[in-house]
Amino acid sequence: MSTKDVIWLGDSRKILVGFPDKIREDLGWNLWQLQKGQQPANSRPMTSIAAGVFELKVSDQDSWFRVLYYIRVRNKIVVLHSFAKKSRKTDRRDLDLATQRLKKLLSEQF
Repeated sequence: MSTKDVIWLGDSRKILVGFPDKIREDLGWNLWQLQKGQQPANSRPMTSIAAGVFELKVSDQDSWFRVLYYIRVRNKIVVLHSFAKKSRKTDRRDLDLATQRLKKLLSEQF
């Protein structure tokens, strides 16, 4: 079985690297599962952005940490955006940034 590549858009990797160690490990494990073709338990569809966009979510006592990714590019997992949030509601700017990056990706792909 082949492993899917992970493509990082914008500053998504830099942001994830800045997350606390345990959070980074958990999200890294989730991405590894995706690369192997498995579906992590803490992944959910983000149809508010587009079909094929999913969210990985991990939290600690202070914050919620998210990775938004797109899976409809052949043999690739495209990380659109990584961010942390303090409230339950996701900031519209985070959703808009992921949407902008997806639109740019799709315009370059096709």
